[in-house]
Amino acid sequence: MLQLHLNFLGRQLERFRVPPVRESEQNPIFMWKHGLTVHLVRPSRARRYLLRLQTDGTVRLAIPRRGSRAEGIRFLERSETWLLKQSTQWHKRNAAKRPWTDGTRFLFRGEEVVLHVENSDEELRLRFSDQLIALPQPQTDYRKQVFAHLRRLAELELSPRTRALAQIHNISINRVTVRAQKTRWGSCSARGTISLNWRLIQAPSSVSDYLIIHELMHRREMNHSSRYWKLVEQAFPGYREAERWLKNFRLDGDYLAGAA
Repeated sequence: MLQLHLNFLGRQLERFRVPPVRESEQNPIFMWKHGLTVHLVRPSRARRYLLRLQTDGTVRLAIPRRGSRAEGIRFLERSETWLLKQSTQWHKRNAAKRPWTDGTRFLFRGEEVVLHVENSDEELRLRFSDQLIALPQPQTDYRKQVFAHLRRLAELELSPRTRALAQIHNISINRVTVRAQKTRWGSCSARGTISLNWRLIQAPSSVSDYLIIHELMHRREMNHSSRYWKLVEQAFPGYREAERWLKNFRLDGDYLAGAA
C-alpha cells in the first residue's frame, strides 16, 4: 500500500515538473522578421504564451513552463500583424525624439522623401522631393523649418482645392482655414467654415480630397448618420481606403517613415 501511495505521489509531482531546456533553446535571443530581435523567456508563473514589445524595441516572447519553443514561434507568427503594428508605432515615437538632419525620412504627398542638407560657400538650403528651402545658417535640427514650409504649402493648396470641390458638388461654404489641430484632420462648423489640418499635405492627394469631401458633406448632414455616409460614398466611392490611411497616420507624432 505504501508503494502505491509513493507511485501516485511521484506521478503527481511529475505533472508539475518544469521540462528541461532543450538544446535548441540554449540561445534565447534570435533575429526574426522585419529586423525584430526576439527574447525568449520562461517565467516561472507563466500560464500561457505572451508577447510584449519592450521599451528598447525588442520583442519579449514568454513561454509557459509546459510549453515549447516551436509552439512559441507559431504563436509569434500568428501575432505578426499585431506585432508589426506595435513596432511601427514604436519607431514613429522614437523617431520624433531624434533631430531632423541630412538623411531624415518623412512623408510628403503620400510618399516617403529624404531630407538633404546642402551647405556650400554660397548658400545653405534644404531639399526634398521637388522642394527647396533657403536658410541663413546651419541648425542642429531642421524639423521646425521643414514643418513651417509644409504648412505654407498646405495653406496655399488646401483652400483653393476645397473651394473647387465645393463648387463641383454644389455646396456653399463660408471660409476655409488651415490649422494645426492635434486630434482632428478637419472640421465643419454650422456657419460653413471648413477647417483643415495642415498635415494633409503629407497625405496622398486622393486622401486629402476625401477629407475635404468628408467635411463638405457635413454641410448637408451635420452628423455621421447612415444618410451622411451615403452622401460621402456617392461623392467619393473609395472613401473606406482613404479612411484607413488616415487612421494609420498618427496625428501625435512627427510622421517619420524612417530616420537617418
